[in-house]
Parts: sequence; structure tokens; C-alpha cells
Amino acid sequence: MTQLQATQFDLDDLKRLADQLLDEAKRQGATGAETDISVDSGLSVTVRLGDVETLEHHKDQDLAVVVYFGTRRGSSSSSDLTTEALKETVRAACRIARYTAEDKCAGLADPELMARNYPDLDLDHPWELGAEQAVDIAIECEAAARVDKRITNSDGATVSRLRGASVYGNSQGFIGGYRATRHSLSCAVIGQQNGQMQRDYWYSVARDKAWLEQPQTVGRIAAERTLKRLGAHRLGTCQAPVIFEAGVARGLLGHFVSAISGGALYRKASFLVDHAGKQVFPSFVHIHEQPHLKGAMGSAPFDNEGVATRPRDLVTDGVLQGYVLSSYSACRLGLKTTGNAGGVRNLTIDPGPNDLSALLKLMDTGLLVTELIGHGFNMVTGDYSRGAAGFWIEGGEIQYPVEEITIAGNLKDMLLSMEAVGNDMDMRGNVRSGSIFIERMTVAGG
Repeated sequence: MTQLQATQFDLDDLKRLADQLLDEAKRQGATGAETDISVDSGLSVTVRLGDVETLEHHKDQDLAVVVYFGTRRGSSSSSDLTTEALKETVRAACRIARYTAEDKCAGLADPELMARNYPDLDLDHPWELGAEQAVDIAIECEAAARVDKRITNSDGATVSRLRGASVYGNSQGFIGGYRATRHSLSCAVIGQQNGQMQRDYWYSVARDKAWLEQPQTVGRIAAERTLKRLGAHRLGTCQAPVIFEAGVARGLLGHFVSAISGGALYRKASFLVDHAGKQVFPSFVHIHEQPHLKGAMGSAPFDNEGVATRPRDLVTDGVLQGYVLSSYSACRLGLKTTGNAGGVRNLTIDPGPNDLSALLKLMDTGLLVTELIGHGFNMVTGDYSRGAAGFWIEGGEIQYPVEEITIAGNLKDMLLSMEAVGNDMDMRGNVRSGSIFIERMTVAGG
């Protein structure tokens, strides 16, 4: 087979290549095999201070193959899709498998769980965006952010489009694939006042360009967020209620998902080991996966092992209903895969009735966090400590911006002490959340 071009996106070609890989693995003695193949192409343009800073066209193609010799496993990958490269990639995986230790859980997913019939999830929306048009959009976005004289510099505005196709296949007779697009627009600017400088940003991302926020809107919000941070104070150390703005609240849910994921559980490296069926949130909390939402960023018809995805509750009435498992981690735990090889898809926490403004009034006095810095989370103990910036709230109103602070607590306690979830849902990613109100945390000033 000649080398495929990333602009073709011919799923039939990719499926034939997957067949060829699986046949080659069998020919070389593998008792089982699986492969992922993807191609994509895109355009990205960044404008800074009205001038083009970068303009990139890219085309990528990758294949990965995993082979099994009984319960011995080997893997290899390549960006070369020619026939000779394919054979060598399989050969390399087989060499590795022959010398690895046996692992009783190594193997393919249950063939009965494969996504034999799956819906069209409306993920493919090509954008015929040329370089000149992309430059114009980026200039318009950045210009909207530079209207106020206090905006003195810019990190630029970026427009990008991406279209890709991917196929997964295994030697149990399953081959599936789909096309998907991802388009985005972002802007980051720097403000200055009384010798102090602040930076903030905004972005929009969607499968379909029609679902993106307007360039002027993205630029305006980036500027507004930057200007609000000017004149930031430091805080003394105290105990205070904390509201995580929707965009950063998603990170709390990300930590929670990591803690209930199979890899951490079978290694006993999570503070939520053996917590299925136990209360981990207040009773009003409902968290669920929606992998088949039309056009959503996290939607997928099957997981990284070909297992059909399905809607499921992770938390109902605050009680953990189950874990996030691949076939391998499920085997190690003596359980069944949940179709989560590769992670969760469109994880959603149901919102309450209040918007962010109402949550601030509910809190009355405390901290609104709009940015988190660093990675201070210990999965084993649940200890949580992050650098932060945001706003101090009194009487339910913003009083002044704050910076160079640290917020700390234990995630297990934080989740159980959740007071409310806002209806200001951030839908831009794979985790969908409103602002989250935590009863109390330690806030340490600089």
C-alpha cells in the first residue's frame, strides 16, 4: 500500500490498512493483535499586535499496534504507513512480546462488548478556512481585546481548524472508525495600571465553526478578564468558603475521575480505593457520562479497545456507583470493563438553580477562584494544595482581585462539603461543569 495522505480521510483505506496490520501480526505468530490508526490535517494562525506571528499547516499520520503471544504483550508505533514500515512495526512489537513477562490480564477486550452498531455522533464538520481568512479572524479577535488603553500588550490571538479520521481494529473481527473535527479561537492579552501587569485569556472550541463564539466576543471577554485582575491584592492566611469558577471547577472533577480510575485503584494509589457504594458527595450531586451527545467534544461511539460506550451514572445522590475501567484494569480488580479505555467522555455534573452571581450571594464572604497554578494534588492521600488567583468576595459582591495565594484542603473532604453547583455550565471540553461552591478551605497569602 502506498503511503496515505492525511488530507484524504478515507476510512475505507484506513480500515484496509488495519486489516493488513492484523493479518501481518497473525502471520508473524501473534495469537492476538489490535491497532489504532489516525490521520489528520489542519491550519493554525497566530496574530500578535496586529501582525502574523505564526502560520502553520500540518499533516499527521500515526499507527500503533499491540500484539499478544498468549499473555505476553508487545507494542510499537510508526508515522510511516507504507507496507514495509507496517511489517517492521509489527515485527518490532512481536520482538518485544516474546521477551516480556506473562500477565494474566493482558489481552483483548471481550468480543461481546464491541460496538458493532453505533450511531453517527455528528462529529465531522470540515471548515474550509484559508490562511488569509484565518489571519483576518485572528486580527479581528485581537483588535476587540485592545480597545481599552490599559491593554498594553498581547500574547496573541490564535485561530485553528483540525480534521481527522481514526480507526481501531482487533483480531477478534472488530474494525470501526469515524471522522471528527476540532476548531478553536483564543486570545490572551496583558493589561497594565499603576505599574502592575496582569494577563488573562478566553477561548472557544467546537466541532462546528458555526458553534464558535464570535471573534469580537472572544477578544472582549479576554480583555475584560484581564482588566478585572488589575490592582490585585494579597490575602492573609484564613479559613474561608471557596467558589471555583466553572472553567477551573472542571479540574476538581478531573481529579475525582483520576481517583476512581482503574490504574490508580488496582495499584492502591487512590484515596477512593474501595469507595464504590459509599457517599463521596452531598446527596444533591449527580455525575454522569454522556458519550453519545451529538457534536460534543467528548463524544465517541467506542473506547480505545473497541468497547461500545454508553451513558452511565458515576455518582447518584452523592453515592459512587462504580469506577472508570478499561479491560486490563477491570481484570486486575476482578471487575468488568466500563468502556472507559482512554478515559471518560462528556462527564457532566448536573447544575443547580443558581448562576455565579447567585452563588456569590449565597457564599456572602469568601474567595472566588478563577485561575489555578501548579499541580499540588496527592492522589494517594487526597491532599490538595494549589496556587491560585481570583477575587475576594464580601456581601456577595466582588471587592477586589487577589493573587499569589494558595488554597489547600483534602479533596475527599472538599467533595463531601460541596455546597452547590452553578448553572453557568462550561461546555467547552470533555468535562462539563458549572461553578462549584466548597464550604471551607485554607487560604494562605503571600
